[in-house]
Amino acid sequence: MAMNAKFRVPFRRRREGKTDFRQRLGLLLSGKPRLVARKSLNNVTAQLMAYDEKGDVVLVSAHSKELVKMGYKGHCGNLPAAYLTGLLLGAKAVKEDVKEAVLDKGLHRATKGAAIFAVLKGALDAGMDIPHGDKIIADEERLNGTHVKNYAESLKEDADAYKKQFSKYLEKGLNPEDLPEHVEELKEKILNL
Repeated sequence: MAMNAKFRVPFRRRREGKTDFRQRLGLLLSGKPRLVARKSLNNVTAQLMAYDEKGDVVLVSAHSKELVKMGYKGHCGNLPAAYLTGLLLGAKAVKEDVKEAVLDKGLHRATKGAAIFAVLKGALDAGMDIPHGDKIIADEERLNGTHVKNYAESLKEDADAYKKQFSKYLEKGLNPEDLPEHVEELKEKILNL
């Protein structure tokens, strides 16, 4: 059996498909903290990370479940929740005097209107300075939940479909038609922390 002396095993996190080390190096060379935004099906997480030799250090973090503690009654995994999570992170960061960062999107593709860019928009609205392009961020109507309101109004004629689609909103005591106003209330609450 012949051995290939030029073969090199990639780093474990690269083999597992978890880290793009070229992208990470570029972000680290900026010298700024990284805004790490991740979305699962039901939650959004945002963290400001700083590089350290022993491992990255979390400077500030926010999770969409924190919004529930503040009175948010909507779904924690949609665009309005991502925007509010970014706003909460940005408000915390500005209080801790961290005003600059770069967006670390990880292995996510840069898709217009994606939740990670809603987190970015929230952090920007809180007063942070993060390089970005305006074309990639979702419209204001999607960030404040107007698209959910419009869909709920279109389903209003079919009561069964309406109750099935928006059962969690209704259980929590929020009519989906009131989501944009609810998001604005929470936005004011976060900015006045």
